[in-house]
Amino acid sequence: MALPSTVYHLQVSVSDVDRGVYESLDLRLARHPSETMRYLLTRLLAYCLSYEEGIAFSKGGLSSTEEPPLSIRDRTGLLIAFIDIGFPSADRLHRASKAAQRVALFTAIEPALLQKEARERSIHRVDQIEVWRLPPSFLDELEPLVTRNSKLELLRSDGVLYVTVAGKTVEAPIQRIGLVE
Repeated sequence: MALPSTVYHLQVSVSDVDRGVYESLDLRLARHPSETMRYLLTRLLAYCLSYEEGIAFSKGGLSSTEEPPLSIRDRTGLLIAFIDIGFPSADRLHRASKAAQRVALFTAIEPALLQKEARERSIHRVDQIEVWRLPPSFLDELEPLVTRNSKLELLRSDGVLYVTVAGKTVEAPIQRIGLVE
């Protein structure tokens, strides 16, 4: 019998000064038994840092290989943004950039590994793919603070991300890197 997903109820106050986005989000995220906490946190942060009308988590979760973990669609259902997490293959990024106007990747992977994959394979509009790197140490510090029912305050200002949970603030630069050097 398959293990059930664990549901996280997270209330997030987003103040993204860099983008001019200020929202209070009441989110329920299902964590698949095979999903690491680092991946869940990266999904959460990607959602908050990409927040705009039409954003949604994938319905299939980790089991959906064709759907992005996050997407932004317009009112007609047209895919505007394909937002991936982790270390997707070059083929996946290639298909994504053909399917959506915008492709973003949130990752803790070393830039050199991502760039090596991009050099070795053809990726449509590779120079336009947004890659946002979260330092692994930042996610490691955040992990023990986030419980199944947490309230978070997220602030991004001048390229630095501050996340406050249970009175403790964790901070790190969030930098956009390119897949091509």
